[in-house]
Amino acid sequence: MLHSIPRRSFLTASAAVVSAPVFMKYARGENAPSNRIRVGCIGLGGMGTGDANEHSHHCEMAALCDVDRSHLDRAASRFNVAPENCCGDYRRVIDRNDIDLVSCSTPDHWHVKICLDALRSGKHVFCQKPLTLTVAEGFLIRAEAEKAGKAFQVGTQQRSQMNLFGRAVNFCRKGLLGKIQRVIVGLPSGPGAHAADQGLFQPEPVPEGLDWNQWLGQAPWTEYIRQRCHGTFRYWFEYASGVIADWGAHHIDIALWALDQDHKGAGPISIDGRNAKAHVDFDEKGNPSTDRMYNTPYEFDFVCKFESGTELLITTHSDNGLVFEGEKGRIFVDRSRITGKPVEENWDEGKYTEEDRVALYKGKTPTWHKQNLYDCIRNGGLCVSDPMSHVQTMTVAHLCGIAARLKREIRWDPVNECVVGDDLAQSFLSREQRKGFEIN
Repeated sequence: MLHSIPRRSFLTASAAVVSAPVFMKYARGENAPSNRIRVGCIGLGGMGTGDANEHSHHCEMAALCDVDRSHLDRAASRFNVAPENCCGDYRRVIDRNDIDLVSCSTPDHWHVKICLDALRSGKHVFCQKPLTLTVAEGFLIRAEAEKAGKAFQVGTQQRSQMNLFGRAVNFCRKGLLGKIQRVIVGLPSGPGAHAADQGLFQPEPVPEGLDWNQWLGQAPWTEYIRQRCHGTFRYWFEYASGVIADWGAHHIDIALWALDQDHKGAGPISIDGRNAKAHVDFDEKGNPSTDRMYNTPYEFDFVCKFESGTELLITTHSDNGLVFEGEKGRIFVDRSRITGKPVEENWDEGKYTEEDRVALYKGKTPTWHKQNLYDCIRNGGLCVSDPMSHVQTMTVAHLCGIAARLKREIRWDPVNECVVGDDLAQSFLSREQRKGFEIN
C-alpha cells in the first residue's frame, strides 16, 4: 500500500496555489485538515492537472497516477506529492483504503473501467466527460452507480451555470416557449477538411516515460503514432467519438435536460448520420480505410427525432451553443450569454425562482460544479451531473457516431435500449476489448 503524505506538507503545497483569503476559507469547518476528503487523481494531462488543482482546494492530495512519466512528475512537483504516492498503475490508487474520492481525467476509453473499479472499492467518483466509449459501457456504469450509491459527478460543468443553461432549461421545462419543435446543438468542427493533405500519419518511437501498452488499454494494439495520443486522441473512434462526444457531452446534455429526455427510457427514436464527413472512407461494415488518419467526423448534420415530434439537430454549421425553437419563441444560449425575445422581455419573470433552481439542481443549492460533488459526498443525494443522466447523452452521441460510420439512419428503441431492424448497427453498441483490459 502507498503511504499518504503528511497533512502539514499538503497544506504548505496548497498555500502556494490558493490565495490567502480562499485558503483560510477552506482551512476551517468542513474543509479543516481533520475533515478533508482524500483524493487520488488518475490522468494528469492538461485537463487532469486542472481538475487536480480544483480538487486541491477541497481535498488532501493523497495520490497521483499517470502512464506518462512527464505528466506525473510535473503534477507531483506542482502539488508537492511525495514519490511514494505517485504511480503509473491506477490499481495502486484504487486499492488504497485511505482514499475517499477517485478523480478520473484520462482519455475516454479508460473512463468506465477506472470508474467501475473505484465504485466497487467503495469510493466516490469524479470523472471527466465524455463518460463512456460505447453505448454498452453506459449500461454498465449506470447499473454500478445505482448499486453503489456513492457520490458521482461527471465533468459537464454547464449544468452548474444556472443563470445561463439552467435558465434556458427552465424556459423549456416550464413551457414558456410553447411546445419545443426543434433544438439546434451547434458544435465546433474537428480537424479541418485538409488535415490529410500532408499524407498519412507515420509511426514514431514511443516517447521515453510513456507506457504505450497501458495507454492503449482496451483499444486494439497499434504502433505509436503521435496524433493518436495526447491532445488528439479524441479524433479516433478507437479511443473516443470525436467532437460529437467531446463538445456534445456538454450541449447534447443540456438539450436532453431541457426536453426532459435525460432519464432511462427516454431518447430519440431515429438518428440520421448520412450527412457527416470524415477524413477516411468506411466500408459497408463500418471499418475505416486506413489506421493512420483521424476517423471521427469533422463536419456533420445529425438529425435526431423524438416520439413527440421534436427534432434535435446536431451540427457543425451553427454557432457553438444551443438554440431552442418553440411555438411561442426562440432562445440561444452558450457559455457567455442567453439571448432572444423571451429573454429580453423576461418571459420567465417570477417563474425562475430559487426554488426552481434548487429543483433543477436535484435538491441542492446551486454552486460551483465540484463543490456540488463535495456537498453530495458529505450530505448525500445525486450530483447535478450524475452518470444516469449523462449516459443518455452518451447514448445519443455514440449512436450519431455509428450512424456516420454506416452512412445511414438508425432506428432506436429508447425503452429497450436497442437498435431496431439493423443487426450491424446493433453490433456497434459494444466492441471487443484487448485481452487483459476487459471491462465487466
